[in-house]
Amino acid sequence: MKGILPDEGDPNAAHVPKSTDKMMQVAKNTENRSHLTNRLFPTPNKPDPMPADLAFLFTKITPEQMIYMWNVLTLIFVTQCLMVIGYAAALRFFPDHWWTCTLTFGIPFSYIAIQNIYIDHDVMHGATFPRFEWQKYITHCFSDFFSLPWEEFVLEHNRHHASTVDLLVQGEFGWDPEEFQYALQQWSDKWYHYLLTIPWIPVVHFFGLNDTGALFALEWYCHFPDEGTGGKCNKEFWTKWVPRRLKHSAFVASLWACIWLLGTYPLGRPLSEGWRFMFTVSFFARVGFSLAWIFITNFTHSLPWNRFLANDPARTWPLLHSIMAVVLGGRHRWNEMLFHDVHHAFPNAVGTLSQRGRFHGWEKVHDAAAEVLHRGIWKPNGDEPTEMQKQQRKRSVLMRSTKMNSK
Repeated sequence: MKGILPDEGDPNAAHVPKSTDKMMQVAKNTENRSHLTNRLFPTPNKPDPMPADLAFLFTKITPEQMIYMWNVLTLIFVTQCLMVIGYAAALRFFPDHWWTCTLTFGIPFSYIAIQNIYIDHDVMHGATFPRFEWQKYITHCFSDFFSLPWEEFVLEHNRHHASTVDLLVQGEFGWDPEEFQYALQQWSDKWYHYLLTIPWIPVVHFFGLNDTGALFALEWYCHFPDEGTGGKCNKEFWTKWVPRRLKHSAFVASLWACIWLLGTYPLGRPLSEGWRFMFTVSFFARVGFSLAWIFITNFTHSLPWNRFLANDPARTWPLLHSIMAVVLGGRHRWNEMLFHDVHHAFPNAVGTLSQRGRFHGWEKVHDAAAEVLHRGIWKPNGDEPTEMQKQQRKRSVLMRSTKMNSK
C-alpha cells in the first residue's frame, strides 16, 4: 500500500511485486490518467538537490523518535483509564453533584480524545508498528464500542492517501473510504444546499462514521479484503483478517465492559444500570474523537477552508493560530491544518507536520512547509491546474511576500 502512495513510500517499493487486489491499486486508465477527472497521476515535487534547511523535513524519523511517539500514545491510554476511574470515584463520594463531577471529567476527557487522534495520525505516518504487540490494541479503543484493528486503521488511511492526492477531489484515483464525509460538504456549489447536509457532518462523526468508529468499520469490512477468484472467499479472510478483528473487538468489548461494571456496584447501582455510566463516558469520548476527525478530514479537505488559507491567515488572523493551538494541543498540531496539502503530497517522505513539529519545533516546520509549498508540491505535467493548485499558488505568493516584508 505504501508503494502506491504519491511519494512512492518505501525506497524498495519498486522491488515489491504488484498486487492483484483492487484495494492495493491506483485506479488509472492505460494513459496513467484518472477515470474520474482524466488527470495524470501527479508526481510530488521533492526538492532536488535538497536544501540544507529542508532536509530535516524529509529525513526518516529515528527509532528513538518512534518509541517516543508510542510511549506518548500509551500515556494517553493510561490517562484515559485513570480519568474514567477518577470519574467513578467522584460520583461515589459526591453523588449529589452529578453535573459538577461529569463536566469536570467530560471536558478534559474530550480534549484528551482529540490528542489521541492526532498522535494516532502521527504514529501511523512514521512509526507504524509498535514496539510491543499489546500497544496496537490501545490506539483508539475509547472511540466507539466497535472499531477497526490497528493494522486495518493504517491500511484504510493509506487507501485514502492513494485515492485522494488533491484535497478537493476525493476518490480521484480509486475508492476513498472517507468519501461519504466529504460528499456532505462538496456535493454542490450552492451555499444554500450546504444548509441541508453540513449540519449532518458532526452527527455522522458522533455515531461512528469516521476512521475510528463502528459505522466506518462496517463500511470498510464491506469492501476489504477483496473477494477471491470467481467470487470465492478471500483465501486470507479466515486465517488472517478475522482473527485480527476478533482479537481487537474482544479487547474493546472488555474495556467497555469494565466501564459498565464501574458504573454499577461501586456507585451503589444494580448491574442493569451500568449503561448510565458507560454512555456518559462514551458521549464525551465521541465528542472529542468527532471534533478531531472533523478538523483532520472535513476542514482540511473543504474548499472554503483552502480559500481562507489562500488569503494568508497568518497575516490577517493571527489570533486564530493561538486559539487553535490551544484547542488542538499545540502549534505543531495546527501546522497539520495549515499544510495538509503538503502532507498529502508526501505522506511517507514527510509524514505529518505535527509529528515533525514535535521534534523540530512548530516554527521551523511551518517555515519549511511554506517553502515546499512555494516551490510547488507537484511537478508540472501538462495538465491544467486544479482549483487546489490555484489556491496553493495564491497562498504561497502571499506568504512569501509577507515574509519578505517582515525582514
